[in-house]
Amino acid sequence: MSEYNNKVVLITGAASGFGKLLAVKMASAGAKLVLGDLNEVGVKAVAEQLATDVVAQLCDVTQESHVKDLVSASIETFGRLDIAINNAGIATPMKPLIETDEADLDINFAVNTKGVFFGMKHQIPEMLKTGGGSILNVASMAGIGGAPQLSAYSAAKHAVIGLTRTAAVEYAEKNIRINAACPFFSPTPILAASDIDKKIEILAQVNPMKRLGTPEEMVNAMLGICSPTNSYMNGQAIAIDGGFSAI
Repeated sequence: MSEYNNKVVLITGAASGFGKLLAVKMASAGAKLVLGDLNEVGVKAVAEQLATDVVAQLCDVTQESHVKDLVSASIETFGRLDIAINNAGIATPMKPLIETDEADLDINFAVNTKGVFFGMKHQIPEMLKTGGGSILNVASMAGIGGAPQLSAYSAAKHAVIGLTRTAAVEYAEKNIRINAACPFFSPTPILAASDIDKKIEILAQVNPMKRLGTPEEMVNAMLGICSPTNSYMNGQAIAIDGGFSAI
């Protein structure tokens, strides 16, 4: 983890779940943090617990101006941006495709897809100024394969992977690595929001490891993807799934 010492790291969705745990682990490694979340009180509470230089503010990733302001906070406070983790995401309740309505599509694409697009749009120019960086977009296993009764979520996460691969090719020669993490189901607040938490035992049994991954396992893999020492991984959608995608 020493490779993160004094690195400036931006994380969206940092008030809970993967984002909060990423912030805690990055802070313990000596990173300087820029944290955003729709839950302003929650993200500032996380920041207060961290023993590092940190900025925390409201960031609704569906609003381009909020995302731009978060990137600007990194530059104004620390003078640069080394690593960005576009983690903010939502899931809507499970339902068959024919019962999925336009509102389900709109909120999934607004948060899960547009939030990532806005992030990269404003993060990449700052990384170009300093000679490179690393961006991690948190997608999902639902972005690699089908996700029954989560059609809007799956479509939005597939779009995240498409954006990731496109941007990775566009900026590879500028020393900006862009990858996506694709976690299997893990017990975080987003699981309860989608009603998937009611099916945890079933999900565990269909996984080769016969369990869900812990948030810490998912985040440890994300840290490896972002690491400056992982300098040749680019444009990848990395499954963190206990072997589920190998079936």
